[in-house]
Amino acid sequence: MVVERFSQSVINSGIFRVYIATGFFATAIFFTVNSDFYTPFEMMFGVIGITIILKGISNMMLSLLIMLFSLENQKNKLDFNYHSENIDSLVNELDIIESKKML
Repeated sequence: MVVERFSQSVINSGIFRVYIATGFFATAIFFTVNSDFYTPFEMMFGVIGITIILKGISNMMLSLLIMLFSLENQKNKLDFNYHSENIDSLVNELDIIESKKML
């Protein structure tokens, strides 16, 4: 659940879309500037090919992020919250017992 939430937040941030769009426009500008050396057919397949390659690289980067994502920190955080709630409930019970003794 933690990994899914992390990966969804990374995907929804749009960083990969910006990466792919930047590569697409950079490739299109490259082929436009160097149009003397390339035919329109080569330019079209070059832009499409580079965009597909960048999409594949962004998917590999996302899978690497998920693979390297440490669950130990999340586990420690959940354990801390669980133990703090238990300690709070025990302190509340102790307060109730002490208040009954006072009466």
